[in-house]
Amino acid sequence: MSFLPIINVTELLQLQNLDEIVLVDARAGINAEENYKNEHLKGARYVNLNKDLAKIDCNPANGGRHPLPSLEKFSEVLSKLGISPSSHVIVYDDKNGSNAASRFWWMLKAVGHKKVQVLNGGFQEALKKGFPISSETESNKIVEKYPVSDWKLGLADIEEVEKARNNPENIVIDVRDKNRFDGLTEPLDLVSGHIPGAVNVPLTENLDENGLFKTPEALSGKFKAVIGEKNPENSIVHCGSGVTACHTLLAMDYAGIPIPKLYVGSWSEWSRNNREMALKENN
Repeated sequence: MSFLPIINVTELLQLQNLDEIVLVDARAGINAEENYKNEHLKGARYVNLNKDLAKIDCNPANGGRHPLPSLEKFSEVLSKLGISPSSHVIVYDDKNGSNAASRFWWMLKAVGHKKVQVLNGGFQEALKKGFPISSETESNKIVEKYPVSDWKLGLADIEEVEKARNNPENIVIDVRDKNRFDGLTEPLDLVSGHIPGAVNVPLTENLDENGLFKTPEALSGKFKAVIGEKNPENSIVHCGSGVTACHTLLAMDYAGIPIPKLYVGSWSEWSRNNREMALKENN
């Protein structure tokens, strides 16, 4: 059975009591864990972006602000959450999937997990549709250590991005909002601007006016217009630190397009490494 990467709340309501379902809360931010303890979707376990889905380095020049954790660490995280290879994992956040839900989706896909979906509209949509809420401590299933061997989805490092941005056969996609791409504002990194040669396709364009993912057909048309005749697998997608870029990788998968490479270091790494940069005055 094939699984679409997006699931609607109405579908989740029908599946919520199945034993194989593992619901994961991936909300991120300063108060995310406290918010989870106060109120979460009933049955959801919490995953922490900084502690579980990244290995934060004191110097973002080495891999950006959210480098991937080791495979060993990620295996421990999955086991702690009660996830086994047969689990049907459904993950949500409160930023329409762009916070950490899509990052967790990508990481699970990248270790070969088959059944993983992101909840369309996230926490807010679930509340609107009457999904039960809880403040109880959720108990996780005891499972064997999750077997992982490598990252099976494409990853690009800074050297590959350097080559790709000057290669007409490649396309480098920046999913940050236009003001950040244009260097008009930069709330998180030291320098504002973008990687020269990159094209800006804001992740907000993946969503409709209600904050839900556009249809696969609409997304397919959008991304094919961006990629053109190039091979999608020659594309590299990035953002500020390799988190929200996964939202676009998720949207591409939903559209039936082969998942491009992820540049995890993204602008947070590039802008700290003496690389050529397109800054405001050059736009």
